[in-house]
Amino acid sequence: MPLVALNGIRIHLDVAGPDDGPLAVLVMGTGSRGRVWSLHQVPALVAAGHRVATFDNRGIAPTDECADGFTIDDMVRDTAAVIEHLGGGPAAVIGTSLGARITQELALARPDLVRCAVALAAHARIDPVGRTLSAGERALYDAGVVLPPRYHAAVTAHLNLSPATMRDEVAVQDWLDLYELTGSRVTPGVRAQLALGEDVDRRVAYPAIRVPLLAVGFADDRLIAPHLAAEVAAIVPGARHVEIADCGHLGYLERPEAVNAVILDFLAQRGSAGLCSPQPLGGSGCAQAAVHASHSRA
Repeated sequence: MPLVALNGIRIHLDVAGPDDGPLAVLVMGTGSRGRVWSLHQVPALVAAGHRVATFDNRGIAPTDECADGFTIDDMVRDTAAVIEHLGGGPAAVIGTSLGARITQELALARPDLVRCAVALAAHARIDPVGRTLSAGERALYDAGVVLPPRYHAAVTAHLNLSPATMRDEVAVQDWLDLYELTGSRVTPGVRAQLALGEDVDRRVAYPAIRVPLLAVGFADDRLIAPHLAAEVAAIVPGARHVEIADCGHLGYLERPEAVNAVILDFLAQRGSAGLCSPQPLGGSGCAQAAVHASHSRA
């Protein structure tokens, strides 16, 4: 699909699956294109009968980079505009990392557009290590520092991958090669994304979310620690919590079968008996559960 004019910018949008399928909108994290979802999540959702939309967030070309800066609220309105452009929903909205926060904020601000929400690497705040890392990444960009590709590859692997993946020397070499190829150069649009909300704390606001929510933590995530996902589930009425073992920050790429199974199970359960309708504040909603999905790796 070509660039679409939405919310005052041009957004690159792709749609797959049957036109009459229930809409699922996938929201990517910092610095990555929406097409990353196409490796594993889009095929699984399409096979389950969903109409699936992926898009490049503002800051990521060919969507407008908006390098002069933007806010989380701008990105929430972008996602709302995508849903409205595709028929108004309500949609199942699935986001990871920064995309998880956008998903949570959309569920809060526009519950009419959100049938149910899945937040991978869910969080209501960033911990001190995450804040310091984000500030350091911005300082590197502002100083014009570009890390040597091999060093960038090693550091990125340590930050993003599970020890289980790094023990697999064949698998981790593939990741290292990819990171070395892409390098550490940050675009102005990604620099704008890195500036978003490192000091924010939404723990007071999120109890007002009434949309059915699944907060997923990745057990080995060093960037958004898994206890932050449990924290979101604890403060959102009726939310569910799942922690998936042997996953780092990129769990949806490291263990896609496990992550997809959790997503599809939640969407299937919320798709019947009206369970995807917003829950009244103070109501019982969906039973909260903490599930640790532990599987051996192939």
